[in-house]
Amino acid sequence: MGDLDAIMSGLGGWTWWVVAAVLLVLELIVPGVYFLWLAVAALAVALSTLVVDWSWQWQLVSFAALSMISIILARILVANRPIESDRPMLNRRGEAIVGREYVLDEAIVNGRGRVKVADSVWRVSGDDLPAGTRIRVAAVEDGVLAVVRAEGERP
Repeated sequence: MGDLDAIMSGLGGWTWWVVAAVLLVLELIVPGVYFLWLAVAALAVALSTLVVDWSWQWQLVSFAALSMISIILARILVANRPIESDRPMLNRRGEAIVGREYVLDEAIVNGRGRVKVADSVWRVSGDDLPAGTRIRVAAVEDGVLAVVRAEGERP
């Protein structure tokens, strides 16, 4: 334990600047925005060591406490501000086509078939229908479109 104490005592306040820089680099590499808040806590400890000569134990305790506080505050701020987008269905393409009508490319046999939507071919499930039937997308379940015969379409 004496070796650890000697090593930790030998590290100065500059260590927290390095820790903050490493955490910011990790934030750039790893997705998730967690390392940013740890870096903020490390910067706060680094700034505090310029004013107060703390023991390394208090520096670690303050880093841990500030990390928890900054992460909790960040989560509260993010939860209260939902992400607004001019294209809300951008990454939810299946949900964007619910309610639209298409022409069935491949007959639905035993509840399974295919339909072309824009430049993609989607698997569909529903009642057996011949190819060329006009269908309406009722729902999306695990990447499979649940379809029904479009209104006005003859059986």
